[in-house]
Amino acid sequence: MSVATENTETFGSLNPATGEVIAEHPVHDAAAVAAAVERAREAAGWWRALGWKERRLRLLNVKGSLTRNLSRMAELVHQETGKPVQDAQLETIMAITHLDWAARNARKVLGPRSVYPGIMAINQKCVLEYQPVGVVGVIGPWNYPVFTPMGSIAYALAAGNTVVFKPSEFTPGVGEYLAELVAAVVPEHPVLQTVTGFGETGAALAAAPGLGKLAFTGSARTAKRVMAACAENLTPLVAECGGKDACIVDSDADLDAAADAALWGAMSNAGQTCIGVERIYVVDDAYDKFLGKLTEKAAGLRPGFDREAAYGPITMPGQLDVIERHIKDALAKGGKAVVGGAESVRKPYVEPVVLTNVPDDASAVCEETFGPTITVHRVKDLDEAVEKANRTSYGLAGTIFSGDRSRAMDVARRMRSGMTSINAFAAFAQVAALPFGGVGESGFGRIHGADGLREFTRPKAITRQRFATMNLTSFGRSEKEMARVLGMISMIHGRRYKR
Repeated sequence: MSVATENTETFGSLNPATGEVIAEHPVHDAAAVAAAVERAREAAGWWRALGWKERRLRLLNVKGSLTRNLSRMAELVHQETGKPVQDAQLETIMAITHLDWAARNARKVLGPRSVYPGIMAINQKCVLEYQPVGVVGVIGPWNYPVFTPMGSIAYALAAGNTVVFKPSEFTPGVGEYLAELVAAVVPEHPVLQTVTGFGETGAALAAAPGLGKLAFTGSARTAKRVMAACAENLTPLVAECGGKDACIVDSDADLDAAADAALWGAMSNAGQTCIGVERIYVVDDAYDKFLGKLTEKAAGLRPGFDREAAYGPITMPGQLDVIERHIKDALAKGGKAVVGGAESVRKPYVEPVVLTNVPDDASAVCEETFGPTITVHRVKDLDEAVEKANRTSYGLAGTIFSGDRSRAMDVARRMRSGMTSINAFAAFAQVAALPFGGVGESGFGRIHGADGLREFTRPKAITRQRFATMNLTSFGRSEKEMARVLGMISMIHGRRYKR
C-alpha cells in the first residue's frame, strides 16, 4: 500500500504485508501532468510518422526487454501488492503476449483498406483507415498493475499514439519501471511517461485538454467522476470497472474441474480481481457434490507473504472493512459459513470464506466484495441460474461449467456480460485477439484484440472520384438524369421479398 509522508511532494510505496517502505515517489501536480501531456503531444507526431513497420519493431523490442526483466518486474509487483511471485510472473507473461499481439496485428487491423462504394457511387474509390487519436491517458489499478494497464498502453502505442500513464498510488514503482523499459528501447522521444500521485494526479490527467482519449480502470463510482472531468474537454473514455461475476455449474459438469476453477476465480490474488468469481449457482443435482469438493479445496488454502502461501494480503486496507461487513451481513441474514467466517478477517490477511444459504438481498450477493469470499447457491435448473446470475447492475464476465456444448453455449450467450468462459476460468483474458470489457456498471468500451486497437483510433473515410458520371449533387443536374436514377433505384430496391 502507499501512504503520504511529511513531505507533500513525495509519498512512500509500502509493502502491504509488512508495512515496509519500498521506495519514495513524486506527487505530480496538475502542472506536472500538463507538462507530461504536452511532451507526449510533441512525441506523438514523431511516433506516428515512424510508420507501422518501425513501431512494430520497437514494440517487439519492448516486449523482449520486459521478458528479459520478467523476474525483476514480478518481484516488484510482489513487493507492492503482496501477491505471490508466481502470480506476478503469470500476470507479466500475459502482458507480454498482449504486447506481442498488438505490435504484430496493428497494421492489419488499422491500415488502409478499400471499401465497395455501392452502385450509386460506383465511380468513387473508397478507403477506410484508422488514425491515432494522439495522446492517450491511462489510469491503472493496483490489483493487476502490469497486465491491466498494458491492455491499454500496448494497444494505444501500437495504434500510433503516445501514452501518459498514472498508476495506482499503491503500485507506483511498477508504473515507473514500465516507463523505464520503454524509454530504454525508444530513447528519442517520451512515447510512454508515468506520472505518480493520488486521486488529484489522476483527476488532472482526466481533465488535461490535450488528451485524445482516456482509459480508466477502477470502481464505477470513481468512473463517474472521471467521466465528468473528461466531459469538460469532450475527451472520450473507455472504462473498465468492477464486477460481481457468477459461475454457473450444470448437473453434468466435471465437478472437480469446476470446483478447482471456481476456487481459483474466487480466491486468487486474495479475491482482488475484477473478473473474479463472487457467486456460484449450482444446479440442484450437482449441488451437494460440488459444495463438498469446493469446501475441501478451500479449507487447504492459506494466505501469506511466503512462497508457499496460496495468495497474499488485502492490498488496500479499507477493503478489509468491506469484506468483514459482507460476511457478517450474510450470516446475520441466515447464511451459513461452511469454510471460515467473520473471524477469517485477520489484518492484513483474509482466510478463505465459503458461504451458503445467503439470501439474494445480502450485500455479499449484491455488492462487489473484492476479497477471498464466495457465495454458493442451489438452483433448480440453468434457466434459474442465468436469471439469478443476471440479477445485478454489473456485467463484466462469467463462467459456465457443463458437459453439454450446446447448453453451455446457450447459457454463455444469455449471461449479461462482456466475456464468458466455458469449462475454464477467464480463458478470454489470455487470448489477445479477444476484446475485454463489460456492460452496465462494469463499464464500456473495449481493450484487447482488434476492438482494443480501434478503441484508440478514429476512423477516417476517404473517397476519390475515379471517373466522371452523372453529377447529382449539383444545381446543374437535369430532369433526365434524375429520372434515370429513380428508375435504377426502383429496379434494384423496389421489388418485394418473399420468405
